[in-house]
Amino acid sequence: MFRRHAPPGIALVLILSGLLSAVGAAPSPPLLPEQMPPEERARLMRVAEAASVSTHVDGEPFTSRPDVFEYLLDHPEFASHVTQTLKLARYRIWPTPAGLYLDDGWGATGHFTFVYAAPGMRVMYVWGQYKPRILPSIRGQAVVMLEYGFQPAAEGRDLVTSTITGFVKLDSRILAFATKLASGIAQDKADTEARKMVKVFARVSQAVQENPAGVYEQLRQRPETPRRELEEFRQLLKVR
Repeated sequence: MFRRHAPPGIALVLILSGLLSAVGAAPSPPLLPEQMPPEERARLMRVAEAASVSTHVDGEPFTSRPDVFEYLLDHPEFASHVTQTLKLARYRIWPTPAGLYLDDGWGATGHFTFVYAAPGMRVMYVWGQYKPRILPSIRGQAVVMLEYGFQPAAEGRDLVTSTITGFVKLDSRILAFATKLASGIAQDKADTEARKMVKVFARVSQAVQENPAGVYEQLRQRPETPRRELEEFRQLLKVR
Protein backbone atom coordinates (compact mmCIF):
# COMPACT_ATOMS: atom_id res chain seq x y z
CA MET A 1 0.00 0.00 0.00
CA PHE A 2 2.81 2.44 0.84
CA ARG A 3 4.74 2.90 -2.40
CA ARG A 4 8.00 4.74 -1.99
CA HIS A 5 7.49 7.08 -4.93
CA ALA A 6 3.73 7.57 -4.70
CA PRO A 7 2.72 11.25 -4.77
CA PRO A 8 0.94 12.88 -1.86
CA GLY A 9 -2.51 13.65 -3.18
CA ILE A 10 -5.05 16.20 -2.12
CA ALA A 11 -3.30 16.96 1.14
CA LEU A 12 -0.86 19.20 -0.60
CA VAL A 13 -3.21 21.00 -2.96
CA LEU A 14 -4.93 23.09 -0.32
CA ILE A 15 -1.76 23.39 1.73
CA LEU A 16 0.13 24.88 -1.22
CA SER A 17 -2.64 27.25 -2.27
CA GLY A 18 -3.26 28.27 1.33
CA LEU A 19 0.30 28.68 2.57
CA LEU A 20 1.61 30.48 -0.48
CA SER A 21 -1.25 32.96 -0.19
CA ALA A 22 -0.81 33.39 3.55
CA VAL A 23 1.82 34.43 6.05
CA GLY A 24 2.50 33.25 9.57
CA ALA A 25 4.73 33.28 12.60
CA ALA A 26 8.28 31.94 12.41
CA PRO A 27 8.04 28.18 13.04
CA SER A 28 10.11 25.72 15.03
CA PRO A 29 11.99 23.20 12.83
CA PRO A 30 10.01 20.06 12.02
CA LEU A 31 10.72 16.61 13.40
CA LEU A 32 11.46 14.90 10.11
CA PRO A 33 11.57 11.07 10.06
CA GLU A 34 15.00 9.70 10.91
CA GLN A 35 14.55 7.08 8.18
CA MET A 36 14.77 9.70 5.43
CA PRO A 37 17.96 9.72 3.32
CA PRO A 38 20.44 12.19 4.88
CA GLU A 39 20.70 14.35 1.74
CA GLU A 40 16.91 14.67 1.43
CA ARG A 41 16.52 15.35 5.11
CA ALA A 42 19.16 18.09 5.01
CA ARG A 43 17.51 19.74 1.97
CA LEU A 44 14.10 19.87 3.65
CA MET A 45 15.55 21.10 6.92
CA ARG A 46 17.18 24.03 5.11
CA VAL A 47 13.76 25.05 3.81
CA ALA A 48 12.01 24.56 7.15
CA GLU A 49 14.64 26.35 9.24
CA ALA A 50 14.49 29.39 6.94
CA ALA A 51 10.67 29.41 6.80
CA SER A 52 8.68 32.56 7.49
CA VAL A 53 5.31 30.80 7.18
CA SER A 54 4.06 27.80 9.13
CA THR A 55 0.96 25.94 10.22
CA HIS A 56 0.33 23.04 12.59
CA VAL A 57 -3.27 21.90 12.77
CA ASP A 58 -5.11 18.89 14.18
CA GLY A 59 -7.89 18.08 11.74
CA GLU A 60 -11.41 17.27 12.88
CA PRO A 61 -11.85 13.46 12.87
CA PHE A 62 -14.07 11.89 10.20
CA THR A 63 -15.02 8.38 9.12
CA SER A 64 -13.64 6.68 6.03
CA ARG A 65 -12.47 3.37 4.69
CA PRO A 66 -8.69 3.31 5.11
CA ASP A 67 -8.13 1.81 1.66
CA VAL A 68 -10.20 4.54 -0.04
CA PHE A 69 -8.51 7.28 2.00
CA GLU A 70 -5.03 6.07 1.13
CA TYR A 71 -5.83 5.41 -2.51
CA LEU A 72 -6.88 9.03 -3.01
CA LEU A 73 -3.94 10.23 -0.94
CA ASP A 74 -1.51 8.37 -3.19
CA HIS A 75 -3.21 9.20 -6.51
CA PRO A 76 -3.46 13.00 -6.53
CA GLU A 77 -4.23 13.41 -10.23
CA PHE A 78 -7.18 11.04 -9.92
CA ALA A 79 -8.19 12.64 -6.60
CA SER A 80 -8.45 16.00 -8.36
CA HIS A 81 -10.95 14.45 -10.80
CA VAL A 82 -12.98 13.16 -7.86
CA THR A 83 -13.13 16.57 -6.16
CA GLN A 84 -14.04 18.28 -9.45
CA THR A 85 -16.76 15.71 -10.12
CA LEU A 86 -18.23 16.22 -6.65
CA LYS A 87 -17.83 20.00 -7.02
CA LEU A 88 -15.72 20.23 -3.87
CA ALA A 89 -12.71 22.02 -5.37
CA ARG A 90 -11.62 23.55 -8.67
CA TYR A 91 -7.94 22.63 -8.69
CA ARG A 92 -6.28 20.53 -11.41
CA ILE A 93 -3.24 18.24 -11.20
CA TRP A 94 -1.27 16.74 -14.07
CA PRO A 95 2.14 15.08 -14.56
CA THR A 96 5.18 16.91 -15.96
CA PRO A 97 8.84 15.90 -16.36
CA ALA A 98 9.65 17.88 -13.18
CA GLY A 99 6.93 16.18 -11.14
CA LEU A 100 3.23 16.67 -10.61
CA TYR A 101 1.95 20.18 -11.30
CA LEU A 102 -1.09 21.79 -9.73
CA ASP A 103 -3.24 24.82 -10.40
CA ASP A 104 -5.75 25.60 -7.67
CA GLY A 105 -7.79 27.93 -9.87
CA TRP A 106 -7.31 30.87 -7.51
CA GLY A 107 -3.76 31.94 -8.37
CA ALA A 108 -1.61 29.26 -6.71
CA THR A 109 0.44 27.02 -9.00
CA GLY A 110 3.48 24.82 -8.53
CA HIS A 111 5.18 21.45 -8.57
CA PHE A 112 5.31 18.90 -5.80
CA THR A 113 7.13 15.67 -5.13
CA PHE A 114 6.68 12.99 -2.53
CA VAL A 115 9.87 12.47 -0.50
CA TYR A 116 8.81 10.04 2.24
CA ALA A 117 5.99 7.54 2.84
CA ALA A 118 5.36 5.31 5.80
CA PRO A 119 2.25 3.99 7.53
CA GLY A 120 0.51 7.06 8.92
CA MET A 121 2.84 9.66 7.40
CA ARG A 122 3.56 11.48 4.16
CA VAL A 123 6.25 14.17 3.68
CA MET A 124 6.16 16.43 0.63
CA TYR A 125 8.38 19.03 -1.00
CA VAL A 126 6.68 21.85 -2.90
CA TRP A 127 7.95 24.70 -5.02
CA GLY A 128 5.56 27.18 -6.54
CA GLN A 129 4.03 30.61 -6.57
CA TYR A 130 0.89 32.55 -5.74
CA LYS A 131 -0.25 35.38 -8.04
CA PRO A 132 -2.48 37.95 -6.34
CA ARG A 133 -4.68 40.08 -8.57
CA ILE A 134 -2.71 43.26 -7.94
CA LEU A 135 0.63 42.46 -6.26
CA PRO A 136 3.61 40.67 -7.87
CA SER A 137 3.84 36.89 -7.66
CA ILE A 138 4.85 35.36 -4.33
CA ARG A 139 7.32 32.53 -4.86
CA GLY A 140 8.50 29.98 -2.36
CA GLN A 141 9.32 26.44 -1.30
CA ALA A 142 7.42 24.34 1.19
CA VAL A 143 7.77 21.26 3.36
CA VAL A 144 4.44 19.63 4.20
CA MET A 145 3.92 16.74 6.64
CA LEU A 146 0.68 14.82 6.93
CA GLU A 147 0.36 12.46 9.89
CA TYR A 148 -2.76 10.32 10.28
CA GLY A 149 -4.16 7.31 12.06
CA PHE A 150 -7.20 5.01 12.04
CA GLN A 151 -9.44 3.92 14.89
CA PRO A 152 -12.32 1.41 14.51
CA ALA A 153 -15.76 3.02 14.18
CA ALA A 154 -19.30 1.87 13.39
CA GLU A 155 -20.46 0.00 10.27
CA GLY A 156 -17.02 -1.35 9.42
CA ARG A 157 -15.52 2.09 8.90
CA ASP A 158 -12.62 3.79 10.66
CA LEU A 159 -12.26 7.16 12.33
CA VAL A 160 -9.47 9.12 10.67
CA THR A 161 -7.44 11.52 12.81
CA SER A 162 -4.86 13.76 11.17
CA THR A 163 -2.30 16.45 11.84
CA ILE A 164 -0.94 18.77 9.17
CA THR A 165 2.34 20.65 9.53
CA GLY A 166 3.58 23.04 6.85
CA PHE A 167 6.65 25.26 6.46
CA VAL A 168 7.10 27.80 3.64
CA LYS A 169 10.29 29.63 2.76
CA LEU A 170 9.53 32.73 0.70
CA ASP A 171 12.06 33.64 -1.98
CA SER A 172 11.82 37.39 -1.32
CA ARG A 173 13.64 38.52 1.84
CA ILE A 174 11.63 41.76 1.92
CA LEU A 175 8.36 39.87 1.69
CA ALA A 176 9.50 37.32 4.26
CA PHE A 177 10.26 40.16 6.69
CA ALA A 178 6.93 41.87 5.99
CA THR A 179 4.99 38.71 6.72
CA LYS A 180 6.19 38.73 10.31
CA LEU A 181 4.58 42.14 10.86
CA ALA A 182 1.14 40.59 10.34
CA SER A 183 1.80 37.20 11.85
CA GLY A 184 -1.39 36.93 13.93
CA ILE A 185 -3.86 37.39 11.06
CA ALA A 186 -1.66 35.41 8.71
CA GLN A 187 -1.33 32.48 11.08
CA ASP A 188 -5.11 32.21 11.22
CA LYS A 189 -5.17 32.15 7.41
CA ALA A 190 -2.63 29.34 7.17
CA ASP A 191 -4.40 27.28 9.83
CA THR A 192 -7.75 27.79 8.11
CA GLU A 193 -6.40 26.47 4.82
CA ALA A 194 -5.06 23.38 6.53
CA ARG A 195 -8.46 22.70 8.12
CA LYS A 196 -10.11 23.12 4.72
CA MET A 197 -8.00 20.26 3.43
CA VAL A 198 -9.34 17.95 6.12
CA LYS A 199 -12.91 19.01 5.31
CA VAL A 200 -12.38 18.07 1.66
CA PHE A 201 -11.19 14.62 2.77
CA ALA A 202 -14.26 14.27 4.96
CA ARG A 203 -16.73 15.34 2.28
CA VAL A 204 -15.20 13.04 -0.33
CA SER A 205 -15.31 10.14 2.13
CA GLN A 206 -18.94 10.87 3.00
CA ALA A 207 -19.98 10.96 -0.66
CA VAL A 208 -18.24 7.66 -1.38
CA GLN A 209 -19.75 6.02 1.70
CA GLU A 210 -23.29 7.17 0.92
CA ASN A 211 -23.34 6.37 -2.80
CA PRO A 212 -20.25 4.58 -4.16
CA ALA A 213 -21.99 3.52 -7.37
CA GLY A 214 -23.20 7.06 -7.98
CA VAL A 215 -19.74 8.58 -7.47
CA TYR A 216 -18.22 6.00 -9.79
CA GLU A 217 -20.85 6.65 -12.48
CA GLN A 218 -20.23 10.39 -12.37
CA LEU A 219 -16.50 9.78 -12.77
CA ARG A 220 -17.09 7.31 -15.61
CA GLN A 221 -19.11 9.86 -17.56
CA ARG A 222 -16.22 12.34 -17.52
CA PRO A 223 -14.06 11.59 -20.61
CA GLU A 224 -11.00 13.18 -18.96
CA THR A 225 -11.04 10.81 -15.96
CA PRO A 226 -7.97 8.51 -16.14
CA ARG A 227 -9.30 5.09 -17.16
CA ARG A 228 -6.75 2.94 -15.34
CA GLU A 229 -7.29 4.67 -11.99
CA LEU A 230 -11.04 4.68 -12.59
CA GLU A 231 -11.04 0.88 -12.93
CA GLU A 232 -8.88 0.51 -9.82
CA PHE A 233 -11.26 2.77 -7.94
CA ARG A 234 -14.26 0.77 -9.16
CA GLN A 235 -12.72 -2.42 -7.82
CA LEU A 236 -11.88 -0.69 -4.54
CA LEU A 237 -15.49 0.44 -4.16
CA LYS A 238 -16.77 -3.02 -5.19
CA VAL A 239 -19.05 -1.48 -7.81
CA ARG A 240 -20.26 -3.70 -10.67
